[in-house]
Amino acid sequence: MSQNKEISDDALAKQKAIDNWLPITASRKAKWWYSAFHNLTAMVGAGVLSLPYALSNMGWGPGIVILILSWIITLYTLWQMVEMHEMIPGKRLDRYHELGQEAFGKKMGLWIVVPQQIVVEVGTCIVYMVTGGKSLKKVHDTLCTDCKDIKTSYWIIIFASINFVLAQCPNFNSISFISLAAAAMSLTYSTIAWGASIHKGVTPNVSYGSRSTSTSDAVFNFFSALGDVAFAYAGHNVVLEIQATMPSTPENPSKKPMWKGVIVAYIGVALCYFPVALIGYYMFGNSVDDNILISLERPAWLIAAANLFVVVHVIGGYQVFAMPVFDMMETYMVKKLKFTPSFGLRLISRTIYVALTMLIGICIPFFGSLLGFLGGFAFAPTSYFLPCIIWLKLKKPKRFSLTWIINWVCIVIGVVLMIVSPIGAMRNIILSAKTYKFFS
Repeated sequence: MSQNKEISDDALAKQKAIDNWLPITASRKAKWWYSAFHNLTAMVGAGVLSLPYALSNMGWGPGIVILILSWIITLYTLWQMVEMHEMIPGKRLDRYHELGQEAFGKKMGLWIVVPQQIVVEVGTCIVYMVTGGKSLKKVHDTLCTDCKDIKTSYWIIIFASINFVLAQCPNFNSISFISLAAAAMSLTYSTIAWGASIHKGVTPNVSYGSRSTSTSDAVFNFFSALGDVAFAYAGHNVVLEIQATMPSTPENPSKKPMWKGVIVAYIGVALCYFPVALIGYYMFGNSVDDNILISLERPAWLIAAANLFVVVHVIGGYQVFAMPVFDMMETYMVKKLKFTPSFGLRLISRTIYVALTMLIGICIPFFGSLLGFLGGFAFAPTSYFLPCIIWLKLKKPKRFSLTWIINWVCIVIGVVLMIVSPIGAMRNIILSAKTYKFFS
């Protein structure tokens, strides 16, 4: 009996040592404001700059309705995830796939959640590589008009070199300063985008009519724009992992500080998204570029500054989305492949990950459309309706009660998004592929 107890104590001690090493569970000392800026950094991607373009493909009425609906639905599903983190007494569901396993079973839960989560997190990291590189190039080209042109590939390598170093931060709490800077930058460049649009004034002969020449064009562009809006809300993929860093006691469960942070983050999201989308579209109409900062060429120093802020933001965003991936990789290597937790293991595995995302970013310049295609299958479920399905399965609300109806409405909207947004993106990929060059 005592020998069995020794073995179980030994196993528990080993498990505790691993948990103290893994990036998600290593530190449980986060404050509510950590939740605010981690969530804001994860949510407000550089995609906010394409919202005026999305609005121009949807028109005023449908565009505003879809923007507001997306904000409300994703806030609701985020609340559900925060609530479900500790729904089982004495147990914390620290990762999205653990919540999935609780709802669908050990194996099925992994198969449902992990592939989607990986597509979102790895895909976002690759897009941030490209965005960071292109923004650095834009800063260089704006400030130095007579300089020799440097290929985007080289700028992506420069951007990646920063992430090679920062990727060695052990856990979520150790990147809190980077995340805070990124959150501040997202608010700053969003403000520059709409402020400079007001300063520039309404474009002469502005038109708010359809930019498409045919009905089929208009339909596909509308589908693609739905995707742009859906992908602006990807923060759900890291929310449980952020909550895992919060301290929790029966009197003060982690959901209290977490929810406080989420509310602040969502106010920040509204302050970024709505002014940029509405003012950008109002000023430029259907002549707006897919990046509002490109439509604003003057003053040069302000546009360069805004692009530099985008670079700082996507550095932080890259780290926030990479952390759960590092956690998955390190869990697998330590628990399944029986590697010893060490700095060397972390250094090699994380360096390989950053290098791979960099190479894919350099190879595929139209990755944004590819993500629109893949993301339709992963962004929409993980943010819009998977939390609702898990809620119905675990909480079992009464049929036709208000909660039951709201969840089913969210599920229907999310499934429609999942089906139609990849269609528009797939068409863009086919059109891009005609003029595609590797390493361009």
